[in-house]
Amino acid sequence: MKYQSQKVAQAYFICAMALFAIQVLGGLLAGWVYVSPNFLSELLPFNIIRMLHTNALIVWLLLGFFGAAYFLIPEESEREIYSVKLAYLQLAILMIGTLGAVGSYLVGIHGGREFLEQPLWVKFGILVAALIFLFNVSMTVLAGKKTAITNVLLMGLWLLSLLWIFAFINPENLSLDKMYWWFVVHLWVEATWELVMAAILAFLLLKLTGVDREVVEKWLYVIVATALFSGILGTGHHFYWIGLPGYWQWVGSIFSTFEVIPFFLMMSFAFVMVWKGRKNHPNKAALLWSLGSSTVAFFGAGVWGFLHTLHGVNFYSHGTQITAAHGHLSFYGAYVALNLAIFTYAMPMLRGRAPYNQVLNMASFWLMTGGMAFMTFVLTFAGTIQTHMQRVIGDYYMDVQDSLSIFYLMRFGAGAAVVIGALLFIYALLVVRKDEVIAPGPSHTASTVAGE
Repeated sequence: MKYQSQKVAQAYFICAMALFAIQVLGGLLAGWVYVSPNFLSELLPFNIIRMLHTNALIVWLLLGFFGAAYFLIPEESEREIYSVKLAYLQLAILMIGTLGAVGSYLVGIHGGREFLEQPLWVKFGILVAALIFLFNVSMTVLAGKKTAITNVLLMGLWLLSLLWIFAFINPENLSLDKMYWWFVVHLWVEATWELVMAAILAFLLLKLTGVDREVVEKWLYVIVATALFSGILGTGHHFYWIGLPGYWQWVGSIFSTFEVIPFFLMMSFAFVMVWKGRKNHPNKAALLWSLGSSTVAFFGAGVWGFLHTLHGVNFYSHGTQITAAHGHLSFYGAYVALNLAIFTYAMPMLRGRAPYNQVLNMASFWLMTGGMAFMTFVLTFAGTIQTHMQRVIGDYYMDVQDSLSIFYLMRFGAGAAVVIGALLFIYALLVVRKDEVIAPGPSHTASTVAGE
């Protein structure tokens, strides 16, 4: 670690991992409700469990992005963060807002719009925190060195924060409501978050492989161009059946097809950088997470997204377990695994130690990735049967759900593997055995120990 202000990233990462644990446990609970529908039905209804699961996911991923920015921007800009106090204030606002949202959900107070259920005061709190963050990192970058990584990261984070304004717009017309809703939900995860992902992945591969910065930057700009080109008009694949003009069926289908390209480029980029790399970095676990993130993102967001993105297919499959299969694998690959990669890389440095518990860390990768892959296959089969029985034959929804019970049981087992892997990851990253602590000497500093 080169700059003292990078320490603020550790607080963000720890808060993110706490919410990560809550998120996966909430997902496991939701998975059991599919197996036993009346479980906790009066004490904690399924819609509340689902809110806690998805909201915790979004908040901890954002905390990871913010922490990653506070970690990498000082190194890229070659200067300290503009204001560490503002960074901690931002974290406090986000955590208070998160606790407030959870408390309101538990007593039945929520906005009702999926993913945007937060009470109005929480939405304003998130906006204030985002503005503090943008001011803080922008002032840091403006006063320091500019690189392609910081340029792309800032573009993604600025657009991400500005799109949050649409969360406040809730028109009475249902078609307009869903259109603005997708401006947040789609343009976050399939446009602006992709820029953040590309920037963080580029930083990790630059550090882990030792490839020339010029090579990394060329790839980065190509990935960004394809992500924005496909992602913005690719929003149209959500406009098929919500009352918007029919031309969106063609615009959405065509540009959604192109959305596979940036994820394929990111996967290719990761493997080419490792192949060309000349650096034998000691943090093998961080490299595994980086390669795993880009690979699983390609299959989850790219391949599984393409499976049901064309309007002729989507007419039958939308809203089935196929959607759930795509959502779980894409979020895990593109954003969960990427955050876990930057946590794995940065935490040893932030704590002044060598990369530690790497075997446990890598075991957690295979547990989580294997569990998520099995869950995706199970949900894909379930969704295919559901589509045929419910949308083609016309069977009743609940009769179809009863027919899928074996798949839901297998999905629960896969979810248990993911939870075990997540808890193992948190243990591997936060608990250090005494024999793994290296006391830096005059010629053996913490930064060299950590591989920098």
